[in-house]
Amino acid sequence: MTLPDAPPPNRPPQGMSPERYARLRAEAKAPYRGLRRVVYLTAGASAAIGAFIMITQGLAGRATADLGLNLLIQFGVLGTAGLLLWLESRGAKKTD
Repeated sequence: MTLPDAPPPNRPPQGMSPERYARLRAEAKAPYRGLRRVVYLTAGASAAIGAFIMITQGLAGRATADLGLNLLIQFGVLGTAGLLLWLESRGAKKTD
């Protein structure tokens, strides 16, 4: 005989603090949230640095034929990382 899937209890198991239980439940609802934020911030910072370097090279007259496309890619990555970080923070507010 199998039991139906019951929702997890709202109280922590015996011997576990309520704070730790709440943190574990939040991690189970959204796994690797902290790691995703680090990846988004790293990608955004990399794109911002790359765009800055390309802009300064363009202003210095060392522009190549691919400068416009490369800048578009850098700004696209920066925008995507910002959007994903914003969506991630909205999701965190909903689960809190």
